[in-house]
Amino acid sequence: MPYIPLEKLVTDKQDSIYKLCLTAAARANELAQGAQPLVKSESKKAAVIALEEIAAGKISYQLPKTKTKKL
Repeated sequence: MPYIPLEKLVTDKQDSIYKLCLTAAARANELAQGAQPLVKSESKKAAVIALEEIAAGKISYQLPKTKTKKL
C-alpha cells in the first residue's frame, strides 16, 4: 500500500482528518516503542504501518466521555 489518502480513511461525517492523524501518530509511537504490528506491511516506517492498520480496521479511536456540570 504505497499511498494512503487520509480523506478515504475518514468514514463518518463527524470524524476529522485531525483525529485520524492523532490516532495514527499515537499508534506510530507505540510501534516505535516496540509494539507488534497488527497487519503485515512491506514498509518499515511506523507511520505508514499505523495508517495501514487504520485502513484495515484494526485501530480506531474513541472519544472520551465528557463530564457535564449541573447548574
